[in-house]
Amino acid sequence: MNFNFDSPEPIYLQVAEQVEEAIFTGIYRAGEQVPSTTEISKEFHINPATVLKGINRLVAAGVIEKRRGVGMFVTPSAAESIREKRRAEFFERYVSRFTSEAQKLNLSEDEVVALIKRGYEQ
Repeated sequence: MNFNFDSPEPIYLQVAEQVEEAIFTGIYRAGEQVPSTTEISKEFHINPATVLKGINRLVAAGVIEKRRGVGMFVTPSAAESIREKRRAEFFERYVSRFTSEAQKLNLSEDEVVALIKRGYEQ
């Protein structure tokens, strides 16, 4: 994990995003334990309450689960849940803007598809 303390993005969001990325890329797999809030806070010198706030976002999203007295574990549906979330974000961030601009340029659907194929070929 690597945190940017000068970033305008809050540290708790960086914690959540980095643990989520580790799950998505397979560093932590379904059923595996993730580092505790204490481990993360000590290793990276972050307030434990800040780390907990980030971890709780992942618990609320159903990506990790807390097992009292044992630790936090990746849920069976975590990777798929993250994938769906990222697909929705991809649509909102890129596709909707892209298609809006394409419409302004009077590009047909076939022309847009051709541009996308060209992008994949590069």
